[in-house]
Amino acid sequence: MTDTVLSSTRSRRILPARDLAQIAIFAALIAALGLAGPLNIGPVPITLQSLGVMFAGAILGPRKGTLAVLLFLVLTAVGLPLLAGARGGIGVFTVSPAAGYLYGWLLGAFVTGCLTARLLPKYPFWLALGATILGGIVAVYLVGVPVMALNLGLPLWTTLGLNVAFIPGDLIKVVLTVLVAGQVHKAYPGLIALPKGRQARA
Repeated sequence: MTDTVLSSTRSRRILPARDLAQIAIFAALIAALGLAGPLNIGPVPITLQSLGVMFAGAILGPRKGTLAVLLFLVLTAVGLPLLAGARGGIGVFTVSPAAGYLYGWLLGAFVTGCLTARLLPKYPFWLALGATILGGIVAVYLVGVPVMALNLGLPLWTTLGLNVAFIPGDLIKVVLTVLVAGQVHKAYPGLIALPKGRQARA
């Protein structure tokens, strides 16, 4: 009896093969979006990889989306040149001005996924837009800006001003994410597990 319970508990903890495949695919997507290279207009390069992070949260949800970003970051930390501009290694997570944004991607994918799960199965455009802004921009900046200020030795408000140039591009990424995620959830419902209360009403 005990062996049966332990076996059942382990099976619930292990991600199904389909989930593992989705996590790997989105980690690869984030890496692929770095192939275009960075656009350097300040201390932190503008890349398409944050779009992949938004996709991960909005399409896979908080658990799988965050794990996809984590997988990408772990592979980058061990030295694979997966960041735009063929960057990698532990240095980009410590002294780099962009270090905080990498950690912020984890929070961003999680927040976007949590909020998106609450909007399904309908996924209304304007609410989805707000959810993705909160997760894909606000949550990321909450981590990224203070770490950037610390690494550059600048006041927080000065650093925040340096990031204003990123916002128009980030908003375009948000719109693209919502449009793509809406079509994906319509074609493949069930990618994100709904909260228990919403499962009953769905």
